[in-house]
Amino acid sequence: MPVTEAVSTTEREPVAYELAYHVLPTVAEGEVDSVIADLKQSITKAGGQIFDEEDADRFELAYEIEKYLEGRYRRFSSAYFGWMRFRLNPTALAAVVEEVETHKSILRSLTIRLTKVEEAAPFRFHEALADTKVRTIIADEEVVEGAAEVEGEVVDAIVEETDVKAE
Repeated sequence: MPVTEAVSTTEREPVAYELAYHVLPTVAEGEVDSVIADLKQSITKAGGQIFDEEDADRFELAYEIEKYLEGRYRRFSSAYFGWMRFRLNPTALAAVVEEVETHKSILRSLTIRLTKVEEAAPFRFHEALADTKVRTIIADEEVVEGAAEVEGEVVDAIVEETDVKAE
């Protein structure tokens, strides 16, 4: 029985990816756009097409990140965070990832392949931070039926929701 040969092509159709990145906080705010332009150029040079992005914005990190710079390890507690989505031939992805990871102004990056659902509904990180709601609880001194008990005391709680913009 003859063995059938698998048809393989070197040219596959482009796949959707997302590149999330942290730009070093030591980069001047006006220079962040040039770092992002370098990332975009790396993608387009490899034949990719950028179709969505969220600009980098500075914020505090959940934990410190160490990076070896200028002959020593340095710790960073804040960074500029942004992401971009692009379509690229999978064979060219390794070169793009290597170029991003070796960029001197990138603290950390992550590239993932998107599913069709993820591609259709991007998560806007900076918008999610801006939509934070703060709940303020005001306690009355009189006892009301249906009131909550807190540490042995009965208090009537009124909950107010306030929109707060994250800074």
